[in-house]
Amino acid sequence: MDVLLLLALLAWAWPSPSRAAAFTYQLARPSTQRSSCKPVPSSMTLCHGVGYSEMRLPNLLGHESMKEALQQAASWVPLLTKQCHGDTKKFLCSLFAPVCISDMEEPVYPCRSLCEAVRDGCTPVMAAFGFPWPEMFNCSRFPRGNELCVPPAGPDDRLQLPKEDAVCAACISRGPSEKEFLENFCSQDFALKMSIKALASEDGDLKVMPELKSRTLYKQEGWSEEELKKPILWLVQGQTRAPWFWPWATRWPAAWLSPGCGGGSEARGS
Repeated sequence: MDVLLLLALLAWAWPSPSRAAAFTYQLARPSTQRSSCKPVPSSMTLCHGVGYSEMRLPNLLGHESMKEALQQAASWVPLLTKQCHGDTKKFLCSLFAPVCISDMEEPVYPCRSLCEAVRDGCTPVMAAFGFPWPEMFNCSRFPRGNELCVPPAGPDDRLQLPKEDAVCAACISRGPSEKEFLENFCSQDFALKMSIKALASEDGDLKVMPELKSRTLYKQEGWSEEELKKPILWLVQGQTRAPWFWPWATRWPAAWLSPGCGGGSEARGS
């Protein structure tokens, strides 16, 4: 969707001057920083292909720096892979990277109908992993549609996603081949198959503590008996290199397989 098409979708709901003056939605902590247009960074995976090139900063969730917006947006990328609703990206990006129109002072919020459609489609998926629909996405805070806002896609605009890809299309299409996986596995010092009990962050690294009853260690050379009883895996710079891993890992109902180097207390995942 290019900028002209986006503006066309918004134009039908353009408010009268009296309504525009009364339009005062607030979603997050107030910011004293003057808003400005910034390029949507290529590193913002959540909003790849969103249809416009400039975003408003501070955004509609109160993130004042691009670094903060990127870190927070990354946590929601896993929800896109679940394909719970066709407008999930549009809704999330309207908050994390709201479109910036240079001659407009007021931000463009998502319509309430867009929020409700995504909420109804994604709440069951999030609940399955122990996450409620967050208060910062409370749909009652958004305009009903008689003001300028980002509407849901019409039937002709919505991307039709194949049912068989609903689990994780990104993982299937971009993952390494079996040959590459085996080569990587064989070149590492060990591999740890585990369900994750807890995570901790230390200086940007992630400390991964597996469930003892559900872990299997392959290639055990370099591990003492004590370390085998309580293995710990370190993901170097994991908090910045894999920000999506932090909020989801302990909730994901599956085992993880991590090859790595070193051993025992110096075990590092890859």
